[in-house]
Amino acid sequence: MSITDVAGKAKALYDARRNRVAIAPFTDADPALGIGDGYAVQSELVKLILADGDRIVGYKAGLTSRPMQALLGVDQPDFGPVLASTVYKDGDEVSLSRFIQPKIEAEIVLVLGAELRGPDATVDDARAAVQGASAAMEIVDSRFADWRIKLCDTVADLASNGAVVISETVLPLADVDPRLIGMVLTRNGALVDTGAGAAALGNPLAVVAWLANTLAGDGIALEPGHVVMTGALHAAVPMAPGERYLAEFDRLGSVGVDVVE
Repeated sequence: MSITDVAGKAKALYDARRNRVAIAPFTDADPALGIGDGYAVQSELVKLILADGDRIVGYKAGLTSRPMQALLGVDQPDFGPVLASTVYKDGDEVSLSRFIQPKIEAEIVLVLGAELRGPDATVDDARAAVQGASAAMEIVDSRFADWRIKLCDTVADLASNGAVVISETVLPLADVDPRLIGMVLTRNGALVDTGAGAAALGNPLAVVAWLANTLAGDGIALEPGHVVMTGALHAAVPMAPGERYLAEFDRLGSVGVDVVE
């Protein structure tokens, strides 16, 4: 059975994003809703957001690590757009007032230098299309109460995307193997977690290839200049005012953000 009231669900999420008020998960009322239902709502939600003048500057992949897939009982990633209005630079302040229940994750971002179009893109194709890698953090947020989400919910909610913080330094892939990039995350100078690029589908480039092949089903290609957030390298960390997060990556350098009210 197909999902009902796609437009109504998209509008509910749109309002939740705008008003910063969480809503009940869609799967509370219908536990049978799945990933296709989530993408149907996501598509309508994106139309509403773009109608306000926002634009898509890339895509984020979620559920790229085995622990996160196991948590939601899935065997594949999900994706959502990266919106221009949600992009921060290294060292920016991020206000918690923009979010409902944000958490932060360190990630490797890959920047496209050439178009990559599926459905048969390989890791080698992705490597050829990618200009380079940058240090990044994603702020995930959920418009569903208490992060009580199933797969349909998070997919509908733009894969729980809140914002991204991206370094302006782009390292050519000829100089680095993204699988082997290590990362240390600190909060106010104290160690929070560590990770490595291979946590993202075994290779961040595999995330780019997967995304290109998945988007091809909707006739969409990854374009030059697009950023691809390749997935968390560690468990998401709740944020609080007064905290400074710094993610330091081997070869890529660091990216930091200050959290304010």
